[in-house]
Amino acid sequence: MVCLGNICRSPLAEGILKSKIAEKGLDWIVESRGTGSWHVGGLPDSRSIEVGRNHGIDITDQRAQQIKKQDLSDFDLIYGMDTSNYNNILKMCHTDKQKSKVAMILNESQPGYNQSVPDPYWNDGGFEGVYQMLDKACDAIIARVNS
Repeated sequence: MVCLGNICRSPLAEGILKSKIAEKGLDWIVESRGTGSWHVGGLPDSRSIEVGRNHGIDITDQRAQQIKKQDLSDFDLIYGMDTSNYNNILKMCHTDKQKSKVAMILNESQPGYNQSVPDPYWNDGGFEGVYQMLDKACDAIIARVNS
């Protein structure tokens, strides 16, 4: 799960997917990253923490990390939250195999639309909408990968 700073969207996506895989008893590793380094080591945005908590998900154990080239080999799927981050991840890829792992997260719930998850950082009211989008996408990820 990759967004810009790893404090708003991708921590929510990580928390949502972890919660769903725990409910299903799946043994998946889910982590999130940012393409930028501004927040490395910091907690998710307080508004992401709040919206997660409102839905029974605690993301306060997460700390912001920046995506590294090694992640492209270590993970089976890498989801960009928006077009900019998606393209930045692809620029890091050295092989077709790595490129094949990268996708826009909302294409899981709305295939082919290439829709971005809006960055709620500048819109306090946007966090709930982002949660709802990511919740649907995470349901679709589980349905597709676990089928």
